[in-house]
Amino acid sequence: MSKGHATAWGQLPLSLNQLCLATVLRCGQSFRWKASGPDEWSCGFPDRIISLRQSPTHLHYRATFPSPPPPSSKDDTIEIVKDYFNLSVDLAALYEKWASADPNFKKKAGEFRGVRMLRQDPWECLIGFICSSNNNISRIGQMVDKLCATYGTPLGTITHTSTNPLSPSSASAENKTPPTEVPYYSFPKIEALTGSDVEETLRKLGFGYRAKYIYKTACMVQNDRPKGFLKTLRDDKDYKEAHAELIQFTGVGPKVADCVCLMSLDKMGAVPVDTHVWQIATRDYKFGKGKHRSLTPAIYEAVGDLFRDLWGDAAGWAHSVLFTADLRTFSDRLENTKTTTTVNSKTKVKIEVKEEEVEVKEEEEGEEEEVKEEVIKTVEKRVRKRGANGKVKAEVTIKTEEVTERRTRRRRG
Repeated sequence: MSKGHATAWGQLPLSLNQLCLATVLRCGQSFRWKASGPDEWSCGFPDRIISLRQSPTHLHYRATFPSPPPPSSKDDTIEIVKDYFNLSVDLAALYEKWASADPNFKKKAGEFRGVRMLRQDPWECLIGFICSSNNNISRIGQMVDKLCATYGTPLGTITHTSTNPLSPSSASAENKTPPTEVPYYSFPKIEALTGSDVEETLRKLGFGYRAKYIYKTACMVQNDRPKGFLKTLRDDKDYKEAHAELIQFTGVGPKVADCVCLMSLDKMGAVPVDTHVWQIATRDYKFGKGKHRSLTPAIYEAVGDLFRDLWGDAAGWAHSVLFTADLRTFSDRLENTKTTTTVNSKTKVKIEVKEEEVEVKEEEEGEEEEVKEEVIKTVEKRVRKRGANGKVKAEVTIKTEEVTERRTRRRRG
């Protein structure tokens, strides 16, 4: 594959309060951005590779084309970037609004500024989140990478100088990797995933049951819907209508439909709810006061309504800030906001609770599904405070409730 033809770097005035690349591109919205250098990201678009860097005051961008564009052509990369990152929305103003309505949001937002929703291509977003079923961000990215390499169009290569997006710009050997030419591809077109051998090929590539979902959904979009159907859900349908249309596709449940609505169809009030978001609602907002033991359709809708009532029309954007804040990837940012519980006037104990990402698995009838039951148990913890000489000065017993999940498998249908 050829290296391609790169343009000069351009820049767009943009503060970190409006967009933080290091957060937005790693929080599970899109699965195709790669760290191509220290604090540099690259991704394949339909006809070019776009690379991004960020300073405190500017967003820097560059396009790499498979072949040289005509001299008379205008480089519209800046317009693509503005649209993709929804830059017409004043995120800082929304943060102020949400913080004034919600003390918990205000506490978390300081360490997670610039978390905005992408405006992805609906087709790419739909397939990406079908791959997300019972999966983690890293593995979803690997799957989508294989999908593009197998069925997408080659765009060229980018020289990767580091695989660590957070590595400092120093010349330290431990932060450097040898330069590597990495190929980039466009996302597959709908018709590319409708061939009779697509499902079998994807299974060989490790997609499992998702292979059937991708193939069947591609066939439905290609053969049973008018051309451009998915984009009509953005332009011509409200949130409820778009959601109802999306869940007709194979492998698409309420959460996947909400992800597509929020991250590609301009439905800012869509709130994707999995057990992870449900835990945020019960832990931080006392939803249900511990009465509910499973995420039923009624509970799913009630959690979404809770956040919509609290944050308003852009509740999906606000929810994503708290979702991101709870990811283990970013746990180090919350060191200054951890809860300190006073046991008595002389002793303070810090209790850290680590959350695990949990995805809701959506299966078709007749297939095996994973059943999750929430188990709550009371645990006594003995905490000792030692003086400078190492001797125990105080000892207290703290009772806490720990929530765990017990998983079993059963056949549906």
